[in-house]
Amino acid sequence: MIVVHHLNNSRSQRVLWLLEELEIPYEIQRYQRDAKTMLAPPELKRVHPLGKSPVITDDGRTIAESGAITEYLVDRHGGGKLAPAPGSDERLRYTYWLHYAEGSAMPPLLLKLVFDRVENGPLPFFIKPVAKAIARQVKQSFITPQINLHLDYLESELARSEWFVGNEFSAADIQLSFPLEAAAVRGGLDQSRPRLYTFLQKIHARPAYRRALERGGKYDFGPKQ
Repeated sequence: MIVVHHLNNSRSQRVLWLLEELEIPYEIQRYQRDAKTMLAPPELKRVHPLGKSPVITDDGRTIAESGAITEYLVDRHGGGKLAPAPGSDERLRYTYWLHYAEGSAMPPLLLKLVFDRVENGPLPFFIKPVAKAIARQVKQSFITPQINLHLDYLESELARSEWFVGNEFSAADIQLSFPLEAAAVRGGLDQSRPRLYTFLQKIHARPAYRRALERGGKYDFGPKQ
């Protein structure tokens, strides 16, 4: 049985969604973030040395990293679903998006989260004005332009086809869901980019996505009720 080591409000939600799309039985081992630091609990280090989520265990294997988990589940358990044929041009594009999601799209969004906390978090009074000014300058000069660059790129790519790989929904769309959901919450993604906005509406309406939300619990990046 596949076990998903699931951290609340994290990338592991899309692993649950992938498993629901593939109709694969699985169990959830739940972990809660520290309420003050928002970091994963130390118990996750018993599963993987980095102590991060998502991690899955299956048949004696421990697999970490969202892209690696996605490839493993689709290749081993997918039965040909949610991925183009190996060796095809579409498969190359599929592999690109699997890696792009975490390698390129997420870093500026994570930087924004960090610098938002520097700007708005508690600091000693004598350094607070300097820290706030530096945080605002870094966001204005680098982070926000980078986020906009990637959102514009993703918006233009959806002009080519209904989904990111082509006209068939794939696991690459699942992999891209988290950076786009994060961008909608804190990166400025809204209806001014209609293709990406529609993409989020479509994935949020999928029955497997809704089932994953029911099983996964509280998820602040999902559709607003």
